[in-house]
Amino acid sequence: MKANPNRLWISMFALGWIFDLLFWKKIPGINFAIFITLCLLTGFVLLWWAGLRPGRASTGLLLPIFFLLVMSFMRREPMTLFLTCGMALFLVGALAITYLGGRWIQYGVADYIAGFFGLLISTLSLGIVFTSETRREQAEAGSPVNRVRWFWPVVRGVLIAVPLVAFFAWLLSEADQIYALRVEEFIQLFRLEKIPEYIFRLSYILVLGYILAGVLLHAAWKSSQEKLVGEEKPAVPAFLGFVETVIVLVSIVVLFASFVIVQFQYFFGGTANINFEGFTFSEYARRGFGELVAVAFFSLLLLLGLSGISRRKGPVQRRSFSALGIGLVGLVIVMLVSAYHRLVLYETAYGFSRLRTYTHVFMIWLGVLLVAVILLEILRRQRAFAFAAVMTSLGFIISLSVLNVDAFIVRQNVARGLQGEEFDWQYLVTLSDDAVPVLARAYSDQRVSKADQTAIGAVLVCFDNYPEEDTPAPWQSFHLSRWRAERVLESMQPDLDDYSLNTERWPLIVIGPNLEEYPCYSDWYMD
Repeated sequence: MKANPNRLWISMFALGWIFDLLFWKKIPGINFAIFITLCLLTGFVLLWWAGLRPGRASTGLLLPIFFLLVMSFMRREPMTLFLTCGMALFLVGALAITYLGGRWIQYGVADYIAGFFGLLISTLSLGIVFTSETRREQAEAGSPVNRVRWFWPVVRGVLIAVPLVAFFAWLLSEADQIYALRVEEFIQLFRLEKIPEYIFRLSYILVLGYILAGVLLHAAWKSSQEKLVGEEKPAVPAFLGFVETVIVLVSIVVLFASFVIVQFQYFFGGTANINFEGFTFSEYARRGFGELVAVAFFSLLLLLGLSGISRRKGPVQRRSFSALGIGLVGLVIVMLVSAYHRLVLYETAYGFSRLRTYTHVFMIWLGVLLVAVILLEILRRQRAFAFAAVMTSLGFIISLSVLNVDAFIVRQNVARGLQGEEFDWQYLVTLSDDAVPVLARAYSDQRVSKADQTAIGAVLVCFDNYPEEDTPAPWQSFHLSRWRAERVLESMQPDLDDYSLNTERWPLIVIGPNLEEYPCYSDWYMD
């Protein structure tokens, strides 16, 4: 890249301009996927021209990255969208820090922390280092250092061209009124009041180009690091004695065992034991599952921390620690199963919400991670925990994307209504466009009661009248979920003609065929 530094800077500043084109005053849509794809393509091409080939394992990151990019304009549910974009950026960062070496699979937690910290430093410094080294090497080689010899000729050319272009533009505008309107629109771009905006946009284009150059240079210069943190010797020497470690682990194991015994006696024993203690089954379930998930999470952190700081001399101490660790994780898995049953119970009693669905899926993948921790402890491959954590996190995010959270909530709550349970239609107006196709199918389902069908129709009318959707979105903000929702709502217009809107009140009120009012908002939070 030093042989042709202008190629790097032109490419990076072009990406900065493309970012402005895609995102300035645009809502998220396909623009995120386009921009990240262009960044990856540009980076690979520039590195390939420089003779830098990616490690085989590094190219394996491209498959999940592109899957997540596709999901970013297929799902509009906020948490799924946030996690999808966040994980895509994380994997792109992992690709940058391991481009040449390809050892991200062997990375430990400390390696990821050190790698991303190094990437941050590179974004701030490598652009300056690259420029200074390029100039120094050109000077040492006796070649002329690049100077801006073309600056004054360009200035003179512009000064000559501007009045000529203005004259001919005036003549052409007089010849064609439509062309005159286009010229006027172009001139409006240069209004004085817009100068601060243009300066701001130019500034972040230059800053973003500089940052992207730092990321690419990090991949070219510093991603071949073969030495991992703690590979030869621990990054933090073990300082906690084995006796202290055993006391801590045994205490926690005894505490967890006592809790599990209560779980078998009361929770797994059925509703009779719980009601005997003065609790309803739903109250018992509601109180527990969040706390049990927190216990599982912090227990995992405790075990990993003790594994790193505890001294273990000889095979007996190592086997004892492993046995206690496996016992601890086994008890946590039992508690996680209890938490899962509590959540299922709560969902059965009150239906599904976003938070309950997130927790439902999260507990499954947390359980997978706990099982992986047991296997890694048995195989003495504790270092691979970071890889297991990345894979389970990716599995969790992909599961939310494939599940389609908002559509899943509609399906489950409509199914509860078919079973005679209370149908909470008002929560459905808080969902995203992902829910519209499933709502449309439920509206046409003859098994749905007339009252629930009328409420679902009102919800669809609410979706069709969101104020922010009044103006067509630019192509940069195209989102497949919204496009599908619009097509479905257009096809259902004849079926929804009996509904009317009360636009004199805010939020909007839908008036159904039965003259009942359905507000287009939910005034309570569903946990």
